[in-house]
Amino acid sequence: MAQRPFRFGVNFVTTSLSALQEAARKAEAYGYATLIAQDHFGPQFAPVPALVAAGAVTSTLRLATMVLDNDFRHPAVVAKEAASVDVLTGGRLELGLGAGWLQTDYAKSGLPFDAPGVRLTRLAESVAIIKAFLSSSEPVSYAGEHYRVTDLDTQPRPVQQPRPPIMIGGRQLRALSLAAREADIVGISLLDPRGPGAPAAPTFAQKVAWVREAAGDRWDSIELHINGGLVAIGPDARSALDEASQRTGQTVAEVNASPGTLAPSVDAIVEKIQRQREEFGISYYVVQGRFLDTFAPVVARLANA
Repeated sequence: MAQRPFRFGVNFVTTSLSALQEAARKAEAYGYATLIAQDHFGPQFAPVPALVAAGAVTSTLRLATMVLDNDFRHPAVVAKEAASVDVLTGGRLELGLGAGWLQTDYAKSGLPFDAPGVRLTRLAESVAIIKAFLSSSEPVSYAGEHYRVTDLDTQPRPVQQPRPPIMIGGRQLRALSLAAREADIVGISLLDPRGPGAPAAPTFAQKVAWVREAAGDRWDSIELHINGGLVAIGPDARSALDEASQRTGQTVAEVNASPGTLAPSVDAIVEKIQRQREEFGISYYVVQGRFLDTFAPVVARLANA
């Protein structure tokens, strides 16, 4: 894989317009590449209007869904909304799509939480429809097991050509293989089940190998992403690592070894991120909104490097 420049994003969750727009302005000023809106039935804005609101007060910051739950919306709706957001933000959308994973979302909404294979098959069909919509000025027709569209008008046309980039995330073989075949950005999830009775989780190196094998000739064109689940810089870093250790049942050394743990100093994080790009090809990191300021010195050091 050709070495890609680093990009950094911030996942900001809120129900305050002023807080959202202030975070967007700060992220842009700090040099973050993207502001992320997630998709859950919790105390947060719906992702699509949130991105438009963030785009209204920024000019270069890219705007990403990470990720839209495929079961919440028909792909025809997703495609039209994605094209609309791209136009309304001057061509800054990155469209993240996923099969759905958080069972409490399904319980709250009354939606059925189907088996992983069913959800992934639906997602694959959705990706086909959405990519066709965003890439073509001609009406789109598609007939699959789960979705059917007939002469679907593909307006508005997105600003980005041939289409806005698509991200797909996953943590197991089937999802990561689909992402490797279809996505521009592959998000490798670190949210493996832990605790008594949980199956042995694949190593991170194994997940990267799955992506590489499924991508084939596409490997060099894919951007690899992970979430920085823990950012701990300075004198409080050790207590943050201890807390994570107690919460997850891992040792502090295991917590610190995770690719998504970014601690305990700016210099150490910079070294770790550079090493992981060399070893695995990861170049895109996303941190949670509460780390927006804390992580900014790392962004200043490595953004686009």
